[in-house]
Amino acid sequence: MKAVICERFGGPEVLALRDMPDPPPPGAGEVQVRITARGVQYTDVLMTAGTYQTKKEPPFIPGSEAAGEIVAVGASVSRFKVGDKVMCRPASGAFAELANGREHTCDPVPAGMSIEEAAVFRGGFTTAYYALLQRGRMKPGEWVLIHGAAGGIGIAAIQIAKLFGAKVIATAATEEKRRVCLEQGADHAIDYHGKFRDTVKELTGGRGVDIVYDPIGAEVFDESTRCLAPWGGRLLILGFLGGPPALAKTNHLLVKGADAIGVWIGGLGMNEPEQAAANMRELLRLAGEGKLRPYISHRFPLERAADALQAVIDRKIIGKGVIVG
Repeated sequence: MKAVICERFGGPEVLALRDMPDPPPPGAGEVQVRITARGVQYTDVLMTAGTYQTKKEPPFIPGSEAAGEIVAVGASVSRFKVGDKVMCRPASGAFAELANGREHTCDPVPAGMSIEEAAVFRGGFTTAYYALLQRGRMKPGEWVLIHGAAGGIGIAAIQIAKLFGAKVIATAATEEKRRVCLEQGADHAIDYHGKFRDTVKELTGGRGVDIVYDPIGAEVFDESTRCLAPWGGRLLILGFLGGPPALAKTNHLLVKGADAIGVWIGGLGMNEPEQAAANMRELLRLAGEGKLRPYISHRFPLERAADALQAVIDRKIIGKGVIVG
């Protein structure tokens, strides 16, 4: 098979397309998938650079989300058979033509969803669903401020928030990205550079928002605390795309009775696997009803995986990027 290998830690230039041995036949509880689409995300950039919170030593195959067709099943596999279309988290990395994975890390592709959409569905929508509904305790009618709203977990958050009755202010860096946020259902889309508090307060009638969904951090976090409603707001911490972790001004949280809440979807799977599985079942149901769909702006062939990572770094991708073939 062909696979993209991270041969040393560094930027996209460390990736190389190589001929590799096919994976062995799947073991007990495993399936083997012929992958035809893979998601590319900022996690892959960090893994390749060696700066992610969990580290693989080179050489390794990057990629954590994919979709394709099952070509072999191991002993005791009961949910799937050869020929089934699945979305999966390959144990050996997604940037390859074949990969083995545990049965419980695979899910069927919902009716009406393409393989490309399936490849990028899990990460964004599981994060947004868990963050807003469970960590953020979102209720119908509440105001939600979504930062980085044109990213993979941002557009998923817009769709989830609107589906469950919230009012959404999306922030994004360019006019094109803000246009897509509005097309995806946001009530308002604004620039997050500089002081956005006055704009948020104006849009909410002077009250502020109930929930801030923040994968940016840095100075955006500080300004966001000033955007919270006078009492009982929730600030969801999803990452630090804007630089270093923020230094919270806890006086703002104190006087507003606000919660600063960490959201790590990987931690949910490790510590509450039953809840993670239940969330995924519900998301698949909603996707099968056509209520949730990933937005894909860029597609790359496997041999251009380095270009895909560079597009993520340059923030050219809106929604998700997919590596196909």
